[in-house]
Amino acid sequence: MYRYVTDVSKLSHYIIREFCINFNIAVDATLGNGHDSDFLGENFSKVYAFDIQKQAIDKYKEKNKSNVCLINDSHENFDEYIKEKVDCIMYNLGFLPGGDKEITTKWQSTLRSLETGLDVLEKGALVTIAIYRGHEEGKKEEEVVLNYVKNLPKNKYGVIVHSFLNRDNNPPLLVVIEKK
Repeated sequence: MYRYVTDVSKLSHYIIREFCINFNIAVDATLGNGHDSDFLGENFSKVYAFDIQKQAIDKYKEKNKSNVCLINDSHENFDEYIKEKVDCIMYNLGFLPGGDKEITTKWQSTLRSLETGLDVLEKGALVTIAIYRGHEEGKKEEEVVLNYVKNLPKNKYGVIVHSFLNRDNNPPLLVVIEKK
């Protein structure tokens, strides 16, 4: 088992833990099974967790985490719920592991979410985007997200992409954005 070249979720957790400046407000843009919300809840004072699937929200409610605010809505609607600057946003694009594979994040809402999310970022904040591209919508999201982030102004944002080069079957990518 590799220690660094492992899965993109562990890598994103490491990057956030080591390189985030402030640990006040975080956003889990795609709650799913809640692993990122658990991580964020342990490291940040307040977490907003979004998911369009009520089953994901209801399942996470059982954990009764007082600093995690669950929102049964699309991440593209950040601005309706978040009125303060945030220090970190995490995305795991794709479908709910173990859920209906027909219900996926969509490139249109992901792009709107990124645009809105960058506006609420505090200086020095991080955004991590795990792009699972092993399905049709994931391939579209990969294209749109990479095109968008490569055109961000370099005087405001640093962008890096972590990619597995010797794995088969469209392994996930991890995009990290740091706001200057």
